[in-house]
Amino acid sequence: MALKMKHLMEATGESKSTILFYVKEGLLSEPQKPKPNLHLYDESCINIIKFIKYLQHQFSYTIAQIKTIFEENNFTFSDDFSMMLRSLELMGGSPNGKWYSDEDFLELSELTQEELNNYLAKGWLFKQEKGFSSKELQLVELFKRAKALNLSEELFDAYVSSAIEIAKIEYELSAELLESDKTLNNEHYEVIFDTILTLKPYIFNMHTMQEHQKQMELKKSGEESC
Repeated sequence: MALKMKHLMEATGESKSTILFYVKEGLLSEPQKPKPNLHLYDESCINIIKFIKYLQHQFSYTIAQIKTIFEENNFTFSDDFSMMLRSLELMGGSPNGKWYSDEDFLELSELTQEELNNYLAKGWLFKQEKGFSSKELQLVELFKRAKALNLSEELFDAYVSSAIEIAKIEYELSAELLESDKTLNNEHYEVIFDTILTLKPYIFNMHTMQEHQKQMELKKSGEESC
């Protein structure tokens, strides 16, 4: 089903200028032009525009970042994980846009190759396709501070083992959702994104806070009973 600009605006709540901007940036495909003054847009543009708005409002993505996810107009709501993987890679990327080769990263982090290999093997750090980001540099500094304070590595290892188990479940449930409905749209991906990127850290952090509160209350009650 093809839509006129007016109908596309009504369905998405976006202005004409914004839709034309998305076309110009390659986020939407060029409309069909059966007549000089008639431009017809594919119905899939509705879900794409809604998903663009979702990424902007929920995660403050820029148009440049969204273009990276969409792979310059090759984006489709398909039954694979390519779009989600690109989004997660972007989330785990460098906040300042800088990427470092192994040599540069070792120099900046002041790590030995053996130390870096150890962090990678433990699953504490990851090398992405573009190399290492400033986020990995921040984590190396954290590891050094923790070591200086004799903080047990048990916590970091626990994060890794928990993350691996959770990741398996996330993949299985996401795959089940995507495979159960071949007419995928932005709502499918919004649910998956919100679950992985919003609900998961919320649950982890809230349980951490509750555990601290519980332990503080137990300590307080123990002191009062003495």
